[in-house]
Amino acid sequence: MPSLIRFLVFCAVIAGLVYGAMYALTIYVDPKPRQIEIRVPTEKVNPN
Repeated sequence: MPSLIRFLVFCAVIAGLVYGAMYALTIYVDPKPRQIEIRVPTEKVNPN
């Protein structure tokens, strides 16, 4: 039973680290907006 508790604590610590990393990314990283230009072939717009 102690090995099960140790495993669960290990999983909880890993999940906490992942959650903390995702939270830090949302707080400290700001995406830079930029324009994107995509050319669409006329065959796809007006199929005849």
